Amino acid sequence: MAAGQHPTGPGLIRLLAFVARHGRWCLILGLIAGLTLPGLAEALRPWLPHMIAALLFVSAYRIGPAATLGSLGDMRRSLTVILIYQLVAPLAALTVLLAVGLADTPAGLAIALVLAAPSVTGAPNFAIMTGRDPTGAMRLLLLGTGVFPLTVIPVFLLLPALPTLASVLESAARLLAVIVLSVGLAFLLRRNRPLTGASRAALDGTAALLLGVVVIGLMSAVGPALRAAPTQLALWLAFALTLNFGLQILAYRLKPNRDAGEAIVAGNRNIALFLVALPEPLVAQLLLFIGCYQVPMYLTPMVARRLFGPNT
Repeated sequence: MAAGQHPTGPGLIRLLAFVARHGRWCLILGLIAGLTLPGLAEALRPWLPHMIAALLFVSAYRIGPAATLGSLGDMRRSLTVILIYQLVAPLAALTVLLAVGLADTPAGLAIALVLAAPSVTGAPNFAIMTGRDPTGAMRLLLLGTGVFPLTVIPVFLLLPALPTLASVLESAARLLAVIVLSVGLAFLLRRNRPLTGASRAALDGTAALLLGVVVIGLMSAVGPALRAAPTQLALWLAFALTLNFGLQILAYRLKPNRDAGEAIVAGNRNIALFLVALPEPLVAQLLLFIGCYQVPMYLTPMVARRLFGPNT
């Protein structure tokens, strides 16, 4: 092998770098495939945990332990943000929903669960695709998932249709274990290894491909609804777009430091975490919303300039 030649081959590196430059279109193609290929969506669903673990590994390796962990002050500020996002915001929303009698409606339940959920695992990659610093998003992902078993308890105590708390905590613990193993291994391998520009681009391209495949499996309920109940689908989609982008804009405008990476987390939450914990009747009400919620998530890199303004 010639000196300086990458062990995985220059051809593959160039291909992944090309994918990284057009990573936003991988997300769009994934959304289209999720809508039009229901058979493929069903086939990919069992592999979602494995793909999410791989995505976490790639993201953590790309960012590195030093940038992710930051200083003690960074961690303290991130924890404050997490408590606002996952505890204060859902409790305030539930208080209002209970007062107006909407807490037990599908839309009210969706709002409460979105606000209570930790960051979606792809949030750091969304930040990278928008040209923003992903370290804040990665810290919120790690810390938010870590404290989720604690922050979700008071939220669930206010929900009229209380799910089984033990099963929710169990699912959160499984997610935390996946994150600790994936991120820990990535940090161990990345330790004291600076990335070259080509390696960073290859990792970004790999993450874009993984995100494009993951969304196909998450949209298994949307394709059938497009054919059987298009009006219902349109209403849920409009609701998901408004909720997701509204939360991102609100978080960005209200935060003094205007951290777009952290604002991305405000709207892009891992609501799919609740699928294995909620009672079956509630799951049936949420499946279509969860599928629709992937659309604003995956459109975030495409509309970041409109959400946050020019990248400075």
